[in-house]
Amino acid sequence: MIRILHLTLAVCLSMALWLAAAPALRAQDDPSGASYIVPFPEGDIYKLQVVGDQLAEGALSGIVEAFGSDSRLQINRKHRQLAGLSRVEAEDDIKALEDVLVRDQSHITVVMLGREDRISIRLAANRRAAIGSEEWREIYGRRADRLMKALKKRGGAVYWIGLPVMQRSDWNETAQLINDLVRDRAYLNGIKYIDAYAGFADENGSFIALGPDTGGLVRRLREGDGIGFTPAGNRKLAHFVEREIRRDLTQAKNERSIPLAGAEPEQRKISPVKAETPPTPAASAGTGPRVGEAKSAWAATTNAAPQPVPLANPAGADQKADSSRIALRTMTPAGREETVNIDIIRPAIPASVIQLISRNASPEKATQVGDTLQDTLPGGLLLLSSISPSGDGAAGGRRAKLAPTQTPYFRVMVKGEQLPPKPGRADDFRWPRPDQMPEPVVAKPVATPVSAPAAASAVVPPPKASGQRTTPARSKSAGQGGDVQQ
Repeated sequence: MIRILHLTLAVCLSMALWLAAAPALRAQDDPSGASYIVPFPEGDIYKLQVVGDQLAEGALSGIVEAFGSDSRLQINRKHRQLAGLSRVEAEDDIKALEDVLVRDQSHITVVMLGREDRISIRLAANRRAAIGSEEWREIYGRRADRLMKALKKRGGAVYWIGLPVMQRSDWNETAQLINDLVRDRAYLNGIKYIDAYAGFADENGSFIALGPDTGGLVRRLREGDGIGFTPAGNRKLAHFVEREIRRDLTQAKNERSIPLAGAEPEQRKISPVKAETPPTPAASAGTGPRVGEAKSAWAATTNAAPQPVPLANPAGADQKADSSRIALRTMTPAGREETVNIDIIRPAIPASVIQLISRNASPEKATQVGDTLQDTLPGGLLLLSSISPSGDGAAGGRRAKLAPTQTPYFRVMVKGEQLPPKPGRADDFRWPRPDQMPEPVVAKPVATPVSAPAAASAVVPPPKASGQRTTPARSKSAGQGGDVQQ
């Protein structure tokens, strides 16, 4: 019975710990949720502060250099001192910092410490917990957890920079131990941990004093003690923080444009909604669709024949501006449905422009609409567009021009069609190839011109064979009628 009671208590305790850590786990695993930085800061300016030891002071100089021209941030140029978590005064320092943070108005906090934590922790009765021991890990982790909860109490964004690689092997082992403890606590408390270890090590993970800076030039990044950073090293260290903060600032800006992200007064400051005006008689007399019906027009199918839209302005007055808003339902990467409002702007059109466009329009002949193109938008919406040819056909005896969608350029480069090849052209790949070579011309013997008496002879002696007697050829004279021997 006692064993069952102990088992039940253990299960209840495990469930309680899991429920306590669940919000932090969801904040880490759900990138599509609320922004990590508050989207509506007080005064529309984000306040940034740095907490830590001498390493944090150097990181502050790099952060000031990185965000010096960003008007969205107001950086506190003096960091809040916190020597470390292994010292005897660590508990008192954390308590003093908690009292200061109650009145603090910062939205972003950057933490870096651990330079002086390469010592054992003093306990009661003149005992000490050695570095790396189980007792040392438990005390250091508890103090780091208390500091993180104090920083996150006001709901600000906290970025904890891990320790870099150290030159001495024993110091480097302690630095990696501290990074492991801080990384685990940061994950449970919903704090973003920034790993700077690999940024200052070679391909083997060893310490290097020289390396590429943010501009790609090889410079000295570490101090001679193998722990601190040079000004170029501090700028590179701030680069890792800058990358995360800028990404979260962009996400917070996108959060501002989502409906109901803040209170209604804040939403009206960001995107004021114009009051809808009743339609004018001139606008209601048109046969074309109104701008407010763009959502239904996009969802229309392409089987319907396009209707001619007259451009004439019978009243001869200016076309007033008529803007509207449509609501589109989209799906986030996490599968959550959201509604996004899109403003459709139709500016005012002067009467002179309307007359210039519609001067060739005739009430008896509808304006040519042209070819209809379609494109599918996210969410299953269909966008329809019309392209009209620039020419007026064969009017006036001129050659009719092709519609823009029938030109070879549009068919090949836009639609991706393959034009039929012409026989004998370089793109004619048919096989077997058609016989297009002309027949060879055989030269005929040219007859030798002769005189008229010679042409009168009808008998030509054959070639003389071997041993054959020669027979004189005879011909009949036209004047004597007898045989004449040649």
